[in-house]
Amino acid sequence: MNLNNCHNFSDFKKLAKKKLPSPIFHYIDGAADDEITYGRNTSAFNDVDLVPNVLRGVENVDLSTTIFGKKLDLPFYLAPTALQRLFHYDGERAVGKAAQKFNTMFGVSALATVSVEEISSMIDTPKMFQFYFHKDRGLNDSCLERAKAAKFDVMALTVDTITGGNRERDLRTGFTSPPKLTLSSLFSFATKPMWGINYLTKGKFELPHLQDYVKEGTDTNTSIGQYFSTMLDQSMNWKDAEKLCSQWGGHFALKGIMSVEDAKRAVDIGCTGIMVSNHGGRQLDGSRAPFDQLAEIIDAVGDKLDVICEGGFQRGTHMLKALSLGAKACSGGRLYLYALAAGGQEGVERAIEKYKAELVRDMKLMGCTKISELNRNNLRFRR
Repeated sequence: MNLNNCHNFSDFKKLAKKKLPSPIFHYIDGAADDEITYGRNTSAFNDVDLVPNVLRGVENVDLSTTIFGKKLDLPFYLAPTALQRLFHYDGERAVGKAAQKFNTMFGVSALATVSVEEISSMIDTPKMFQFYFHKDRGLNDSCLERAKAAKFDVMALTVDTITGGNRERDLRTGFTSPPKLTLSSLFSFATKPMWGINYLTKGKFELPHLQDYVKEGTDTNTSIGQYFSTMLDQSMNWKDAEKLCSQWGGHFALKGIMSVEDAKRAVDIGCTGIMVSNHGGRQLDGSRAPFDQLAEIIDAVGDKLDVICEGGFQRGTHMLKALSLGAKACSGGRLYLYALAAGGQEGVERAIEKYKAELVRDMKLMGCTKISELNRNNLRFRR
């Protein structure tokens, strides 16, 4: 199997599994506890049907949308995810260049393996910096100032990682950052020699936003769950978020909002957007899927800030359903991470092109020529 045989999300996932050592593949693929929420994030889309219209003259389709004051050519963007150079040696460089090619937004994690300075010098597509609120205030200030100096367009504070989720797959595989060999994982690394060669020869694995402040993740092995539980500030509250919003002074979003009450508070503290997200099912298993919560949140605050639906997207039709409910845009991590692992920048570009082609085709089949024409009349929820 190669990239040319990858036609959908599942194909990229299969190829990624062939290329990555088991602990690293399962870090991408795994979620919390019994992974019920992880599955629901996608299956939620199957509980609503699309109702198309015909004879609308649909030869030209415009997929563009505007979020955080920036026009994107696609109604979806590449959400920030950690540790990308573990999945492919180019990591964020590959993803950023792919985002630039399609003029969509690229989200960069505080736990990125390429610095905001390098990314900013490389691409001029809209960029979001995803912020983790650490106990170390010097680290927090550094991240904010570096993202501001690198002229990032949006700051997104992740609010659903107040402690680490119970990611049992990582416990079983022994996944850490940086990776370490164990008796149980030795065979898996040995059978993926190209991954090991690239990891050792394509530049030192680093977490450039953190390494001057903490050893965990770059010099000291740690699991992501353990990192969240020990390094992030569990006293973080609404006042902290409001202060950070003020310090940033530009477009500011909360990532991980799931309740109407919290969405309203996000408006009150000055946010210009929220990501309705449960962290890909990796935190609180049993929590609602973003799509299931989307309508009530949009009804409450959709006219006051940009509401983005994040997580579970595997098809263009999934995105059409979220956009029809009123989401300004869709985003996700796994929707491009498997493709990154499968083929680097070429893989990510192929995945984006597949989603784009699906969206254009499905918009025509829906009888719509622009995103604003999608609405709830297009949907019927199954009882």
